[in-house]
Amino acid sequence: MFALLRKELKTYFLTPAGWIFLAVFLLISGLLFSLQLVFPQNSQYSGFLGGLIFLFLLVVPLLTMRIFTDEKRFQTDQLLLTSPVNLWGIVLGKYIAALCVFLITVAVTFIYPLLLSFHGKLDWSMIIGTYFGFLLVGASFIAIGVFVSQAAEGAVGAAILTFCALTVTFIVDFLQPYMPSSETAGLVWVAILMALALFRLFSTGRNPFLTALIFIIFAVVLLVLWFVDKGLFSGLIGRSLVWVSLTRRFGSFAMGILRLDSVVYYLSFSGFFLFLTVQGLEKRRWS
Repeated sequence: MFALLRKELKTYFLTPAGWIFLAVFLLISGLLFSLQLVFPQNSQYSGFLGGLIFLFLLVVPLLTMRIFTDEKRFQTDQLLLTSPVNLWGIVLGKYIAALCVFLITVAVTFIYPLLLSFHGKLDWSMIIGTYFGFLLVGASFIAIGVFVSQAAEGAVGAAILTFCALTVTFIVDFLQPYMPSSETAGLVWVAILMALALFRLFSTGRNPFLTALIFIIFAVVLLVLWFVDKGLFSGLIGRSLVWVSLTRRFGSFAMGILRLDSVVYYLSFSGFFLFLTVQGLEKRRWS
């Protein structure tokens, strides 16, 4: 894994990919910081830092789009999949390399509060909390990008799909109030999610009888819950969308509050998409 990690880091800094990511992020953040100095009465510095998270929509797809698509492009993917490194080592090596580039870039922006500290007093607990939140949100976004890069065929397609996926994590909070809240809608929503999960399980080439058994068990449990207490399904769509929102939990870090449940959520979110990436590679290895 460490050999792959070194190789990926060299790829980022010996090719334009890493430098483009760094340049775009620092250019836009620098412009926003300059506006903060020109119009200091419009917002606090913590608000400026919180606004930087929207930059992730643009820069993370640039960072992750070639992680696996280049392997397919240069036809080295099969060589990689048959190497002595296990699949988790491959995924973690590429993921950690992208995360390192991200951390280096974000760390450079720490010069902004250092400059401002010479001209006034800053709330360092909020600033440090915000940067810690950057780390967790960025790690989650990169995990999504790694998964998409593994599933996509080309770098451009991977970038577009990653951008769309990240956009969803931003807008779910705005969509939540407009989601159907009836018990029937909640039941249908659970059934759809269950069908997608079972289709994913079946597509991995596992035992079809096991998939059918799991389907029957879930269907029985779902029907029992429906007849015992329909209220469990009321507003379920809106409540489930909360778990997809990565920005909702970022607010506590921006206020200087460290919440353990939010840390666990971000780590679990990243781990889930890395697991999906490994499963996708496993399927390709045996196909």
